[in-house]
Amino acid sequence: MDEILERLKIIEKHVLDRNIILKNVLNLNEACKYLELSQSHLYKLTSTGSIPHYKPNGKKLYFNREELDQWLMRNRNTTQEEIEQQAADYLIKKGRVKL
Repeated sequence: MDEILERLKIIEKHVLDRNIILKNVLNLNEACKYLELSQSHLYKLTSTGSIPHYKPNGKKLYFNREELDQWLMRNRNTTQEEIEQQAADYLIKKGRVKL
């Protein structure tokens, strides 16, 4: 019986996680779960204006999931291969390397 209850809890968690992914607008708790951040850290990000958010009535915080995805994907780090390719392109463009 305990095993069945444990499995039901796991299934419930997966269903809730799937619902968060399908929603466009997330509340604070859903955003915390989606971003894997604590509430205090997410509050800090909103108070400093570091993360896009909405306060329609001036109290509760809401987040657009697509904007959160864009926020997560900012500040991409260039791979070593891309850096080397950019350097080679630059040298070829300046005429210093002849192929």
